[in-house]
Amino acid sequence: MSNIHIILQGKGGVGKSLVASLLTQYLIHKHSDTNKPLTLIDTDPLNKTFSRYKRLPVQSLDILENDQINQRRFDEIIELIAQSKGDTVIDNGASSFIALSTYIKEMEIAEVIKSLGHKLVIHTIITGGQAFNDTLVGFAQIVNHLKGYAQFIIWLNPYWGEIMADGKPFEQLTVYKANKEQITALIQLPVQKQETFGHDLSTMLNQNMTFDEAIADPDKTIMTRQRLKIMKDDIYKRLDAAVIL
Repeated sequence: MSNIHIILQGKGGVGKSLVASLLTQYLIHKHSDTNKPLTLIDTDPLNKTFSRYKRLPVQSLDILENDQINQRRFDEIIELIAQSKGDTVIDNGASSFIALSTYIKEMEIAEVIKSLGHKLVIHTIITGGQAFNDTLVGFAQIVNHLKGYAQFIIWLNPYWGEIMADGKPFEQLTVYKANKEQITALIQLPVQKQETFGHDLSTMLNQNMTFDEAIADPDKTIMTRQRLKIMKDDIYKRLDAAVIL
């Protein structure tokens, strides 16, 4: 059985493509001994960041037309899933968040995926700072929309600030407690010092490089490559704990 991973969040700029790239790199690492092929799809109609990674074989498919899902184009995704021998990672944009989550429910896509011998896994991001409340709303919307249709993995991205409300961490918030049974895993991305680790990670992402590509880059300093290796190992350990992956 393979997993069909879809990254969904109604707020833009919170790290959906980051999650898609990290998840993809981890899956490549995890299945390096079997060389299981991945199907990688970028459906973001505005910011196709995921498909800019030259080392990742990402296909770009526009599934949104006049604020509605173009059914024929979505059919192409299902055909790709049907032909795939390994996991699928789909990065979706904020502008098509509602349309896609609605379509998944109405067309019983989870059942279609199950009939193909696969499992639907929804990834969503909670971030700190000004987007905190918006990402909480997006999380609640997607869980309410697809409760019982998929498994959910929550990524906590502290890049813009602590993920807390009234001194309470995410795990103590009402929205989490109300949906806890639907959540398979919480993945806490590490806080990075902006002058060192954070700067190196941001530079790598702006260059659309994978960890392995950046760590092997002779143009980067020895300590930059070392910090990136530490970050990679740390993130992979966190992902190891999410047994569904």
